[in-house]
Amino acid sequence: MLLKQIGLGLLILLAPALAAKAQIKVNYEVSFREPQAHYTDVKMHIGGLNKEYVDVKMPVWAPGSYLIREFSRNVEGFAATSGKKLLKTEKLKKNTWRVYTSNSNSIDINYSVYAFEISVRTPFIDATHAFLSPTAIFMYPDNQLALSSTVKVIPFEGWTKVSTGLEPVAGQKFTYTAKNYDILFDSPIEVGNQEVFEFTAAGVKHEVAMYGGGNYNVERLKTDMAKVVEQATAIYGENPNKHYTFIVHNFLRGGGGLEHLNSTVLGASRDAYATEKGHTDFLGLVAHEYHHLWNVKRLRPVALGPFDYENENYTTDLWIAEGFTAYYENKLLLRAGLISPEEFIGNLTRATSDVINSRGGYVQSAAMSSFDAWIKYYRPDENSKNSGISYYSKGEIVGMLMDLEIAKATKGKASLDNVMKAMYEQCKIKGRGYTDAEFKAMVEKISGISFTDFWAKYVNGTEKIEYEKYLGYAGIKVKDMAQKDAYLGIATRVTEGHILITAVSRNSAAWVDGLNVNDELIGVDGTYAEPAIDKMSVMKQKKVGDIVTFQIRRDGLPKEIKVTLKESPNVQLVSSMDPEGTEIDKAVFKRWTGI
Repeated sequence: MLLKQIGLGLLILLAPALAAKAQIKVNYEVSFREPQAHYTDVKMHIGGLNKEYVDVKMPVWAPGSYLIREFSRNVEGFAATSGKKLLKTEKLKKNTWRVYTSNSNSIDINYSVYAFEISVRTPFIDATHAFLSPTAIFMYPDNQLALSSTVKVIPFEGWTKVSTGLEPVAGQKFTYTAKNYDILFDSPIEVGNQEVFEFTAAGVKHEVAMYGGGNYNVERLKTDMAKVVEQATAIYGENPNKHYTFIVHNFLRGGGGLEHLNSTVLGASRDAYATEKGHTDFLGLVAHEYHHLWNVKRLRPVALGPFDYENENYTTDLWIAEGFTAYYENKLLLRAGLISPEEFIGNLTRATSDVINSRGGYVQSAAMSSFDAWIKYYRPDENSKNSGISYYSKGEIVGMLMDLEIAKATKGKASLDNVMKAMYEQCKIKGRGYTDAEFKAMVEKISGISFTDFWAKYVNGTEKIEYEKYLGYAGIKVKDMAQKDAYLGIATRVTEGHILITAVSRNSAAWVDGLNVNDELIGVDGTYAEPAIDKMSVMKQKKVGDIVTFQIRRDGLPKEIKVTLKESPNVQLVSSMDPEGTEIDKAVFKRWTGI
């Protein structure tokens, strides 16, 4: 009885605080006075306050893009009012402002954001449209990420459309709601006169918002995108959305994508759709980002949600979140009938060659590539290929190896599909992301064998890919067709008639004997004729073991470097089906490909 009374007393004491928190309301109004100058104006209304001051913050990064981007650097004109009264404000740190409320119950905060960086992860505004990436546009009250909010968009004069995954508010044009900030920050907004078309697949309405024009065929895209959606949904047995939005930015040269909870932003080249390769490449991007609906947005590493929007969110599992998604884009295209089995195998064989040829892949593991994404992946330099490996490319190949190992161990009765579906369901039941150990345990449960050695080699280690072994499980023969010619190991570019070294490959002849990035090549073995140097025609006559003298200019000073040429370490893998494959090989191939 005493415990019951104490509990009731605590509830009575907490009730006012809980009620005050529940009464806080946040509304945004976004407008565009000067879109030609790349600005948006944001009005943030906070009501239901009961405190001396309120701190508001802007995220420093965007989920899905693992780099501290310091979005607050583009904020201008921060000011706050209550009615007509100007309130005192001060900036506390790089992304935090304090507003002294003067005991007001509600306040308005106004600020402008400069947006002129074209990418799928940053806002961009000009006279033709506005793309709003929410983490770079909307501030939030400190420690109030669970608050709901509404966003009213006021398009610039002549703009008629808004496309977003946010839920519309009934009866209020261009007004949307988000039940918490994780949803708001995960819902990009396109404003302008974009072409919009729709299709239904897997029982879900899909909207495609095309900005920038292009030579795409709408009906063909509807049909083929629907095929991708159906195949992705089939893996997991359900589609988690009621509606989905594709925001596509078509530029002269465009690329990349960023996944969101029920939408995605894609970059494309407007004139590439007309070719079969261009059309298929775009569908590959669609497949990649759509697969993220499950892998990373819901089936996710435990560190990636709830998010800390002010600091790095470290995980060693981006090789699963991104690498496996890169792997599945090929599987989805194959199963949708958009590429042939030969193209599927060829794509993966070339990807395997790239990983084997990456010098940095023997220095950095897939797990550490993921963990170091915040300081390495988005900040490449001239030595990046020597010191690291992309968790996309390494993860794609690890996914392929794991898939084949599971299919082999189960004699074609299971594959990586079963692992992904089981982990999706596990995350949904537990209400949280997975740990590396949990993912490994599920792989072992599905396959019935230990993956400890596999993890040591390919996840936490840097061993060379055993491609013949794994692809052989599916009856695929692989040959290395690379010519083992003399190899210097540099990359160059010609700038205003000057030939500059831009990269030196680890352990190559150039690396060992001291050619450097930024060295200017002015002669080879005393030959100074520019065409000879430019085309490296002199080098074509050289053999492994030859000593070549390079005349260079380093920091403006002439210098000679003697280099002893080594044999090329690179592979060029070519694959083909083994006509003598066993019945188990065929069962593995069928389960692996899903066709």
